[in-house]
Amino acid sequence: MEHAILGEIVILLMVSVLAVVAFRRFNLPPVLAYLFVGVLVGPHGWGWVSDTSNTRTLAEFGVVFLLFTVGLEFSLPQLIAMRREVLGLGGAQVGITAAIVALFAWAFEFNAAAAIIIGGTIAMSSTAIVIKQLAEQLELNSRHGRLSIGILLFQDLAVIPFLILIPALSGQADNSVALDLTIAFVKGAAVVAVMLALGHWLLRPLFHEIAKAHSSELFTLAVLLFSLAAAWLTDLSGLSLALGAFLAGMMVGETEFRHQVEADIRPFRDVLLGLFFVTIGMLLNVHTLPDIIHWVLLVLVGMTGLKIALIFAISRFSGAENGVALRTGLVLAQGGEFGFALIALAVGSNVMSLQSSQIVLAAIIFSMVLSPFLIKHNGAIAKRVFATSYRGDRERNIQQVAHRASELNEHVLICGYGRIGQNISRFLAQENFKYFALDLDPVRVREARQAGDNVTYGDASHRTTLEAAGIMRARVLVISYDDYHSTLKIISQVREIRPEIPILVRTRDDANLERLQEIGATEVVPETLEASLMLSSYLLLLLGVPMRRVTRHVQNARNSRYTMLRQFFHGQEIADMSEPDAAREGLHSVTLVDGAFAVSKRIEELKLSECGVTVTAIRHGDQTSPPAEFMSPLQAGDVLVLYGKPEALEHGEAVLLKG
Repeated sequence: MEHAILGEIVILLMVSVLAVVAFRRFNLPPVLAYLFVGVLVGPHGWGWVSDTSNTRTLAEFGVVFLLFTVGLEFSLPQLIAMRREVLGLGGAQVGITAAIVALFAWAFEFNAAAAIIIGGTIAMSSTAIVIKQLAEQLELNSRHGRLSIGILLFQDLAVIPFLILIPALSGQADNSVALDLTIAFVKGAAVVAVMLALGHWLLRPLFHEIAKAHSSELFTLAVLLFSLAAAWLTDLSGLSLALGAFLAGMMVGETEFRHQVEADIRPFRDVLLGLFFVTIGMLLNVHTLPDIIHWVLLVLVGMTGLKIALIFAISRFSGAENGVALRTGLVLAQGGEFGFALIALAVGSNVMSLQSSQIVLAAIIFSMVLSPFLIKHNGAIAKRVFATSYRGDRERNIQQVAHRASELNEHVLICGYGRIGQNISRFLAQENFKYFALDLDPVRVREARQAGDNVTYGDASHRTTLEAAGIMRARVLVISYDDYHSTLKIISQVREIRPEIPILVRTRDDANLERLQEIGATEVVPETLEASLMLSSYLLLLLGVPMRRVTRHVQNARNSRYTMLRQFFHGQEIADMSEPDAAREGLHSVTLVDGAFAVSKRIEELKLSECGVTVTAIRHGDQTSPPAEFMSPLQAGDVLVLYGKPEALEHGEAVLLKG
């Protein structure tokens, strides 16, 4: 049937929606839902969807777009700076893991070729799961996050030699293995060099020209073209699609269009990444599972334990602390998506038997199911395992904080010493106010202290750290970094021990403004709204409005919790469903046509507040009035300006027009 694939896609989407909703209800990661869907509806489950090459190829693009967005967060200097993590730790992890597993497989009477492939497969970790979950937990730039990413990058590179080895081990290769590897390395290096050169010289001018067209459609097309073309080039050279996407994202990240590109690519990434995990679930043959479950569990425990122990050991050898080393091992303990490609090629080349491949496949899939829980609780596990070490490190850190803050009184305590925190400290220093800052970036703290700034390493979300920093003697507390959950924790703890201290909070926007004020923030300063106030102030002054009146306008806006500034027309901008309700609210104008339900009725009769909307203004003829001052019945041609969430605005408009 010509459109059979369409029916399979509909089934896949329907079951995925139901599964993700159910898993989210129980606070389980969506990755598990997608794996479950693949097992359930795949060829080895209910058989509703066939595992075709077209489906798998489409799913690979999910990993491509994921690595593209990761590349947006990195720059070439950062990558060069991470060469120790990529080449040193990554090379050691892949080489030692593959060797140990291959020896075990050979001891269990696997032939040498199969043992090598199993070793390479177990050495890989899941780039898709690790990066997605670390990003959600805001741990990508943490110390264990950077170590994990460095090792993952080497794993992506290491797939290529194994892909070349498989035909050679099966006797299908025409050239020697050494020659094939040399040719692949030369081609890969040439392609990477060409991509970096093109990105450096052509990318920024190209995106500038595209941006001049003011077409979001053209911009999205250009982003898709560039990311997929880069992946295609590395694939042609024998490297992975994911590596090309990462390089492309890294080059785009050097331009000023990084945030726009990330917003455009995110819908494609999330949907296709979900499909990728579905195809992984399809590989598991549940009918053979009862016969091999003991071997699967043995491989699962051995793989997880070996990778945690080995990554911990090499991380410690490289100088990482116990906790950081263990967290890196927990994050990378699972099998990876590239392992499936190696196994599929090995089975097709008769290097591995089908039953052996199912044991390894099932163990990898089970490790992926376990992985989100290990990654989510990596910090808690490390602190429990190294409780004494963590407690000792924390006590030493608290002592250092207390020592540096011991002579301070009536000072300003700054939580976070990034750009905003540093600017605040400079203004305070100019007016001879004492300040003390806490930050978790060791490099930033070291450099700032060398420059004479009064900052030290410390986690402001811990009550003991705040007390050591002199919160009981401080005059004001300033939270200058944008981390909503950490900010909630700091405010709630400070209000318990020092209820009267003023707390100033910086946020990116107004999405959580009310919540922060409810729990005790004295003032919340949203960057976007303050920028509007500053621009408006300068404009009014340039137009000759007296400073006193400008100051009054600004103060009124702040006193009303930025109500006026938060009410705006979104236009073609699509509100993200994952954002808080306050960030999705906006204005919408509704014109009453002849025969509309609201015509001849008073505004209070309509009870629009029950729809979740507020009427902010009514335009009658050439006059615009607030609803409290509009006492007449509504007439055809009147315009009502509504404020609320998108779905509430749709409901309110329907009430006005249809009743």
